[in-house]
Amino acid sequence: MSRRRAALYMLTSLLLSLTQGLGMNLAAANLPQLQGPLGATTNEITWLIAAYMAPNVSLSLILVKVRAQFGLRNFAELSILGFVLVMLLHIFVRDLQSALVVRFFSGIAASPISTLAFLYMLEPLPPAKKLSIGQPLVLTNIAIGAPLARLISPDLLMLGDWHGLYFFEIALAMMAFAAVYLLPLTPPPRAKVIHWLDIVSYLFIAVGFGLIAMVFAMGRVYWWFEAPWLGIMLAVGIASLTCAIVIELNRENPFLDIRWITSKEILHLAGTLMIFRLLMSEQTAGAFAFFQSLGLQNEQMTFLSMVVIGASMAAGLAYIAVVRPGRENAAQMVALGLLLVGALMDSNATSLTRPEQMYVSQALIAAAGVLFLPPAMATGLALALQRGPTFILNFIVVFLTTQSLGGVIGSALVGTFITWRTRFHLQALADHLASTDPLVAQRIAQLAAAHGRVITDKSLLNAEGLALLGQQVTREATVLAYNDAFLAIALFAAGTLAAMILHLALRAIRRSLSSEPQPAVS
Repeated sequence: MSRRRAALYMLTSLLLSLTQGLGMNLAAANLPQLQGPLGATTNEITWLIAAYMAPNVSLSLILVKVRAQFGLRNFAELSILGFVLVMLLHIFVRDLQSALVVRFFSGIAASPISTLAFLYMLEPLPPAKKLSIGQPLVLTNIAIGAPLARLISPDLLMLGDWHGLYFFEIALAMMAFAAVYLLPLTPPPRAKVIHWLDIVSYLFIAVGFGLIAMVFAMGRVYWWFEAPWLGIMLAVGIASLTCAIVIELNRENPFLDIRWITSKEILHLAGTLMIFRLLMSEQTAGAFAFFQSLGLQNEQMTFLSMVVIGASMAAGLAYIAVVRPGRENAAQMVALGLLLVGALMDSNATSLTRPEQMYVSQALIAAAGVLFLPPAMATGLALALQRGPTFILNFIVVFLTTQSLGGVIGSALVGTFITWRTRFHLQALADHLASTDPLVAQRIAQLAAAHGRVITDKSLLNAEGLALLGQQVTREATVLAYNDAFLAIALFAAGTLAAMILHLALRAIRRSLSSEPQPAVS
């Protein structure tokens, strides 16, 4: 393949990555701005995330076999065509109900797009460079989707609220549609790999993963123990996954090899991926949500989003230039160290902190995200290929579960922790604010004085001062809660880094002991 044609394939991969990333994050980054146009409450608008994630977290599993049986060319063309048609449906959205339906089908249509992004990046590269260059580039492109959505959404909202967000994405989808049809992928041989029990197992997995994703997406909003239907959904989801496991354990040629997935090596890899995905919630559910709680909008965080994008791209290029086979563990430890330092820097925030004070810390965390995933993914693929190409599907289950489902779980856990700590700090601050305290009375009078020209009744004026003081106390309690979350993430990252160093040290000791020559027996 000529360099010019190879560059076109790589640009198509970038286009597909951005199309998929924006589809996932445009709505999530602008939930408050969509409430008015869609006539929804804060709780109702969050269903947009749940509707998207419900089918998206599992559909890629069955698509691996669909691609193998029906051909890569048909898979690529029909996938991108379906995505374009679903994007066009956004034009007809007028209320929350229609938006939820469209978002559900968007989650379905977006599932094959990330796969196509990988395939188009790997297509022009020789086998030796597919993992060392192609994989880091794709993961970097996918990583910039969230900050890019925050960067461009203010201007897109000015074009027409909900529809403005998706006019741009419709244009990207149509460009991707043309690129996929003009640049065909090399088709591998077809094989009949789908068994009817595969479909049964997948349906149980889809229901299980989908319900669990919806529970964690909505749990913090409706609160975990106050909405009985959350418990019902979680129970049904777990039961559905249990049925899938029982079916697969009793099959001669299973859809998923449960025994391999639950082996020591894969559980260790899955645990590592899940922990890091939870730690990366510091950026998505932490820093940007922190500024939103202080009243800042996406347009006021424009440069912060640009810093995150720049740091992600720089880290991806650095990984390609520096990391070689055998250095994967070092790259992961560097990533954990960067995340630890970034979270510690953020844990000193105040109510006067603005995005410019977090440029360095968020750049470190963005770089950590890009440095960690490529070696982890390469390790998983190597473990899968040792058992044969059919085990790649099993690794995809592990990777998708830890990343897609892990992202939802991480945001839910961090958000819940922040809510809990906000209530704790609010109560602690309120206990120290007695109305008989002269300083408190003085502060109430100062706050009330701002409305003195409008309100003449002293009791109403004093009530207004109390309300303003309550707002300030709530804001400070929220800031303290976010600081606690940042510090907890830093400590968690330190513990993970220490555990990883200890694991590598023990493994090195075992290898040295096993390689020592045994004394001769006379």
